[in-house]
Amino acid sequence: MATFQEFIQQNEDRDGVRFSWNVWPSSRLEATRMVVPVASLFTPLKERPDLPPIQYEPVLCSRATCRAVLNPLCQVDYRAKLWACNFCYQRNQFPPTYAGISEVNQPAELLPQFSTIEYVVQEMLGLTKPAAAQAGRGPQQPQVPPSNRFLQPVQKIDMNLTDLLGELQRDPWPVTQGKRPLRSLGVALSIAVGLLECTFPNTGARIMAFIGGPATQGPGMVVGDELKTPIRSWHDIEKDNAKFMKKATKHYEALANRAAANGHIIDIYACALDQTGLLEMKCCTNHTGGYMVMADSFNTSLFKQTFQRVFTKDEQGSFKMAFAGTLEIKTSREIKISGAIGPCVSLNAKGPCVSENEIGTGGTSQWKICGLDPNTTLAFYFEVVNQHNAPIPQGGRGAIQYVTQYQHSSGQRRIRVTTVARNWADAQTQIQSIAASFDQEAAAILMARLAIYRAETEEGPDVLRWLDRQLIRLCQKFGDYHKDDPNSFRFSETFSLYPQFMFHLRRSPFLQVFNNSPDESTYYRHQFMRQDLTQSLIMVQPILYAYSFNGPPEPVLLDSSSILPDRILLMDTFFQIVIYHGETVSQWRKAGYQDMPEYENFRHLLQAPVDDAQELLHTRFPMPRYIDTEHGGSQARFLLSKVNPSQTHNNMYAWGQESGAPILTDDVSLQVFMDHLKKLAVSSAA
Repeated sequence: MATFQEFIQQNEDRDGVRFSWNVWPSSRLEATRMVVPVASLFTPLKERPDLPPIQYEPVLCSRATCRAVLNPLCQVDYRAKLWACNFCYQRNQFPPTYAGISEVNQPAELLPQFSTIEYVVQEMLGLTKPAAAQAGRGPQQPQVPPSNRFLQPVQKIDMNLTDLLGELQRDPWPVTQGKRPLRSLGVALSIAVGLLECTFPNTGARIMAFIGGPATQGPGMVVGDELKTPIRSWHDIEKDNAKFMKKATKHYEALANRAAANGHIIDIYACALDQTGLLEMKCCTNHTGGYMVMADSFNTSLFKQTFQRVFTKDEQGSFKMAFAGTLEIKTSREIKISGAIGPCVSLNAKGPCVSENEIGTGGTSQWKICGLDPNTTLAFYFEVVNQHNAPIPQGGRGAIQYVTQYQHSSGQRRIRVTTVARNWADAQTQIQSIAASFDQEAAAILMARLAIYRAETEEGPDVLRWLDRQLIRLCQKFGDYHKDDPNSFRFSETFSLYPQFMFHLRRSPFLQVFNNSPDESTYYRHQFMRQDLTQSLIMVQPILYAYSFNGPPEPVLLDSSSILPDRILLMDTFFQIVIYHGETVSQWRKAGYQDMPEYENFRHLLQAPVDDAQELLHTRFPMPRYIDTEHGGSQARFLLSKVNPSQTHNNMYAWGQESGAPILTDDVSLQVFMDHLKKLAVSSAA
C-alpha cells in the first residue's frame, strides 16, 4: 500500500489535482469541524506528454441535468452495452461506434490510468464557412468579412507589421515641466476591447497593453497630470482619499467583463519606476486569465526575457497558451460546490450541485477562463451536504469531475476531462484516517488563497485574526495535548509544517501591505492566485540553499541561524533569486582569491550558486529579479526580511557567537509564535 504522500504525488502528476483532505468526512456537521474546508487545487492544462488527445467526441450521460462524461468510475454492462453514470446513476446506452467493446477491449476513457483524458472536438473551429459549403456558390468570389478591414493573418502582413514596429517612435508631444505625460489608457483599452468584440466574438484573442506610466486623462485615469499630486498610496485608500480610484476601477471592471464575455484575454505589461494603476486595472487580468508583468523599464533584460517567454512553444510547435476556456464541475450528490478562487469569471450556471454558501466566485458550477497556460491553477471549495443521520455505506466514495473546454493554440476545440474520487469516512470512528489524509501543503495554499481573497475587501488585521483563529481551531481539533499544559502539545507529521506555513504567510507581502505600494501588492497577489502548488509554496515560504566547503549544496532552514560567515546562501522567493555571500566568503572574494590557481575550489564554490540561479531564471515566468549581495550589503535586506528572526538585537546572547546573524527587527520569531499557539490551543478557556 502506497503512503498518502506517494498517493498525493501520483494524483498530482496524473490529474493535476491536490485536495486539502484525501479522505472526506461523511457529514456536513463533521466537515465544518475540520476547520480547513474540503477543497482542491486544480491545474486544468497540466503538461502530460504521455497524454495524446483522442480524435473522437466524449460520451455524455443522457440525463439533461447531469451530462457527465463517461469515465473509469462508471459501472459498465458489456453484454447489454449499457453504462451507469457514477454521479446521477442514470443507465445509458453506448453509441453504435462502441459496439465492439468488451472486458478485454475497453475504450481509453474506461481505463483507470486515463482518469484525465483529452478529446478533440471534431467540427473544425473555422472563422469562415467550410470549403464544401462555399463550393456550391459557383465561380463568384466569396464576400470578404468586414473584420478583414482591421485584422489580418500574421503571415500575410509579416513585413508590414515588422516595418510598423520598426517605425514606432516616442510620443513627440512636449511635456510641460512639473506635469505628467497625458495618457488615455482607459480609452485605448476600450477601443481594443470593442474592436475584438465586433470582429471576433467568442473566439480566442489577446489584448496586450504596454504601459509606461499611469492613465492621466479620460475614463480610467488614476492620477492627475500634476506631478506635485502623487498617485494614491495605501494610506490614502484607508483614509478614503483616492479620488480617482472608484471611478477608474468601475471603468476597467466593465471592460474586463466585456472581454471575458467574449473569451478575450487582457495582458498588462507595466514598466515604470512609479505606480501605473495596476490596482485599478487588476480585474482586466484577473477576470480574463491574462498576464500581469511589472518591471522598471521596457529596456531591461528582465522584461525582454519575460515577454519572450509568453510565446514559448511545445514540442509540436504550438504556443503554450489556450483560449476561451470554460470549466464545469460535476459532483456526487453528497457534496456541493461553494466556489472558485483564481483567474476566472462565473457563468451563473445554477444546478443541483451548487451550494448556497459561497466562497470566492460561487453560485455556479461553470466558470469562464479566457486564458490558460500549463501552470494556471484554480482553487475550488466544496461543501459536504450529507446529513449526520444519513450514513454513507462502508466503502462509499465521493466523486468530482472537472470538464475543461478550450481552444488550443492550433485552433482546435478540445475537451479535457478529469474524474477523481476519494473515500468517505465517519469522523466519529475514523478520525485517524481523516487526519492521516491531510495534505498540509495544499491546505496551506488553499487557506492562503482564501485569506488573500478576503484581504481584497476586508481590513488587514481582521484577516490575520481570522487566519489565527482557524489555526488555533485546527490545533485544538488535531493536536495531541493535556488541557492547560502547553509543553504536552504534539502535532502528527501530517500537520507539523502547517503552522510554519501560516507563520510565513502572515509575514508575506500578500497580507502585509506595509512597505509595498498598492500596485506591488496587487502584482504579488495576482501571481499567487494563478500559480501551481509548488510555486505558491515558494512564495509563502522561500527556499534557502547553503553552499560551503563542508559538503555539497544543501537546503537549510529559512532562519537567521543559517546565515554563517563561511557560507554562500541562495534564496528563491519566486519574485527574486538572491545570492548572499557570508562575511568571510565576501572578504575572500574582494581579495580576489578566486582568480588564483591554487584557490580553484573557491572559484567553483562561488560559481555553483550562480549556475543553479541561472537554471531557475531560465525556467520561470515571469522571470525573477536576480540579486547578488553580501554581508553588510544594502540588498542583503531581501534575505534578512524573509528569514525567521530567531536571533535579534533583543536577545543579546547571539552577539559574537558563530550561530548566525542577529536581525534588527521587533517581529516575533517562529519559536515565540509556536509557543503562543500551543498556549492558546491547550487553554481551557478557548
